[in-house]
Amino acid sequence: MRITEKLMVKDQLISFEVFPPKTDSAFDSIEWSVRELAAFNPDFMSVTYGAGGGTSQYTTKIASLIKNRLDTTALAHLTCASTSKEKIDEILEALKENNIDNILAMRGDIPTDFVKPAGEYYKYASELVAHIKKYECFDIGGACYPECHPECDSLEKDIDNLKIKFDCGVDFFITQLFYDNGVFCEFLEKVRKKGVYAPIFAGIMPITNIKQIDRIISLSGTKIPPKVSDFLEKYKDNPTELEKAGLDFAINQINELLSNGVNGIHIYTMNKPHVAKTVLKGINK
Repeated sequence: MRITEKLMVKDQLISFEVFPPKTDSAFDSIEWSVRELAAFNPDFMSVTYGAGGGTSQYTTKIASLIKNRLDTTALAHLTCASTSKEKIDEILEALKENNIDNILAMRGDIPTDFVKPAGEYYKYASELVAHIKKYECFDIGGACYPECHPECDSLEKDIDNLKIKFDCGVDFFITQLFYDNGVFCEFLEKVRKKGVYAPIFAGIMPITNIKQIDRIISLSGTKIPPKVSDFLEKYKDNPTELEKAGLDFAINQINELLSNGVNGIHIYTMNKPHVAKTVLKGINK
């Protein structure tokens, strides 16, 4: 089922993100996590593509498991930074053959050892969106950054780029994670003023450990508000209490967003069913 069709019958969606295994030997453990997460009946589940397409061979396989064996709507990530146009078409045909009708189209992170793919490739996500649109059988999602893409000079310029993606055919957007709802609300207001009317799902990553949040900050530049800094400092030597505080914060953050009419919540589960279960128990849905 297409995600836009779900929004026609349900005002607010709750969804999960999972990532595929890096090796064949890890597939069974990932499949177990995916099955456990699907049992919570999310409105859809997204499957990441991996930096530089590193796990791309598993994305279609996991998305097919979600859609065809677990009867859950699947959203397959697809990035173009390290993938030739020819390979993009191969992937799109494979997704089509596996009944996957939702794609999150992104440029993708540029690896430090980036090597341009052989043949022609798409430089920007907007170009990838325009190409996928020609297939006429996919809902297309796009990524957005409430605190500005780390490679962009300003939020205003980043929103201009967002408008280009919207005009090229993006049906909905999912945000990068954030921990300040005020930042999201200001971003949403600016986006709507720019003429981007597609649904926007708030991406939420519950904090479960210190290493996780340190890595997030280094990669995305996500700002950490005082409330989060306080419990990170308080429980830095107590992993159990830190995870509890992180989950409580995520639940409160989600409930506030839902009460303010957000189109949906996309939970970055890190393939941890117990995280999703705890959050779902606490939110007002």
